Amino acid sequence: MGDRKVIVFDTTLRDGEQTPGVNFDKETKYKIANKLVSLGVDVIEAGFPAASNGDFEAVKYVAENLDGVTVAGLSRCVKSDIDRTYEALKNAKKSRIHLFIATSDIHLKYKLKISRDEALKMAVDSVKYALGKFDEIQFSAEDASRTDWDFLVKVFNEVIDAGAKIINIPDTVGYAVPKEFGRLVEYVKDNIHDRENVTISVHCHNDLGMAVVNSLSAVESGADQVEVTVCGIGERAGNAALEEVIMAINTRKDYFNVIHGINTKEIYSTCKLVSEMAGIELQPNKAIVGFNAFRHTAGIHQHGVINNKATYEIMKPEDIGITTDHISMGKLSGRNAFELKLKNMGFNLSRDEVNIAFKRFKDVADNKKVVDDEDIREIVEDVILNSKSFKEGELWG
Repeated sequence: MGDRKVIVFDTTLRDGEQTPGVNFDKETKYKIANKLVSLGVDVIEAGFPAASNGDFEAVKYVAENLDGVTVAGLSRCVKSDIDRTYEALKNAKKSRIHLFIATSDIHLKYKLKISRDEALKMAVDSVKYALGKFDEIQFSAEDASRTDWDFLVKVFNEVIDAGAKIINIPDTVGYAVPKEFGRLVEYVKDNIHDRENVTISVHCHNDLGMAVVNSLSAVESGADQVEVTVCGIGERAGNAALEEVIMAINTRKDYFNVIHGINTKEIYSTCKLVSEMAGIELQPNKAIVGFNAFRHTAGIHQHGVINNKATYEIMKPEDIGITTDHISMGKLSGRNAFELKLKNMGFNLSRDEVNIAFKRFKDVADNKKVVDDEDIREIVEDVILNSKSFKEGELWG
């Protein structure tokens, strides 16, 4: 079990781009895609070629210029979409079409206005039509978590028989809860044809804040691939965040017992790039990469971290590519943290000078949420200056 690899399918450039207000042009997509290759993702979903001429050109450009990764394009179960996706991906080193059709009764009735049998036929016909045009065929049953389980398995089996070797179980509207979603993955795994040669993938949305935990539950239940976005960007409340899924697997190796190909030292810089390119500021308390993720404010916490980081840090900032000093100085900070801060800033004060500076620091901190390095420098320089003039006065007195 220990060497089971989880495939990381990144859809930042496709589902991530569906974030309201986000639009990646060709150059931006290529820049992000290059960074994703350095990060070590296995598959990059570059876009939806049939959606617009701009997206077609962007997917084509990424596909033609990227090495060391599979490039995927999204396609509805429609011949014209499949043709457009083929044109965009035909020069990729390794291509994958990602076919999808809704399978839940609510989507069939109100969105597609077709029967289950019609949806099934469209899915099978599309897989057969795509066969031979791409290196890999992935099929997604949209809104799988609200689909009748037996019908879902029937659809999966027929598309597998038609030639799809990757099947995806999307929680399209973030409706699933972890145990239930894990059971669904197990049910699919136990009931599909050719299980040994078929990759089971999951794609979770965050409407109830459970995209990451649902993805992890799926991995635990035997899913072979997770679909994620950098910083969790995406439609509505977003997708499962790559950095959270990966660092959960890393931090709890003892529990998940799986491996992946991500170079975690590239995580922070990748998140910064995507956040800048998307024009989305990361919330300060965002897990893993938020500004406060490794900042310690309470004196008790700071004391613990100074003595041994493992007291309050279950991950090392360096592991995701952060190297800055993350002791946050404020009114709750203790003397240990203050002394370490002085040392890190290159100050060497006497015991009396530290006492005076610490008292001044506490006064400033009472009126300011965060005391930055510049504030501390001013306090210390003032203390040193006063201490010096006091000694000189003593000498001449």
